[in-house]
Amino acid sequence: MSRAGRALILAPMLAAVAAPALAAGFAVTSPDFRNGGAIAMRQVFGQCGGQNVSPALSWSGEPAGTHSFAVTLFDPDAPGGSGWWHWSVFNIPASVHSLPEGAGSGGSAGLPPGAVQGRNDFGSGGYGGPCPPPGPAHHYRVTIYAVKVPAVPLDAAAPGAAVGAALKADALATAELVGMFGRSR
Repeated sequence: MSRAGRALILAPMLAAVAAPALAAGFAVTSPDFRNGGAIAMRQVFGQCGGQNVSPALSWSGEPAGTHSFAVTLFDPDAPGGSGWWHWSVFNIPASVHSLPEGAGSGGSAGLPPGAVQGRNDFGSGGYGGPCPPPGPAHHYRVTIYAVKVPAVPLDAAAPGAAVGAALKADALATAELVGMFGRSR
């Protein structure tokens, strides 16, 4: 088979596993920080002097066919080259369009029924706020996934990287909000 023939066969397969696109009109906001703005100490991890309270989030404009939502908080600037997963919540019902401040902190009391929190890279379930090493500010990416299935087949033991991979496979679209946090010492 020619290279062109193989390319025609592989193209649809590659498109099927590609990351979901940011959808026009699908957006996420937070009263706790604006896109590109500083993350407040209230949301920062306790070992870095914060209160480790997950931010309030609201989203809207998801595409048709959305059956559930998921939220991740990821630091792509973390040392080591593979980033750092701070939070993952999945299986949020499609009727829910917000999470209150603290929903991911101290268990799952603030989450809607059926929602599951995965393990963060601190080694615990739930929210683990920013706590980078001293140096330049890191980018903390809050991503809302519009998911095409009602439930992602993972449980609370799933690490953030596994949740992220599953969401990329099942997402129709994403919306993103980036907060900044750094420390001098």
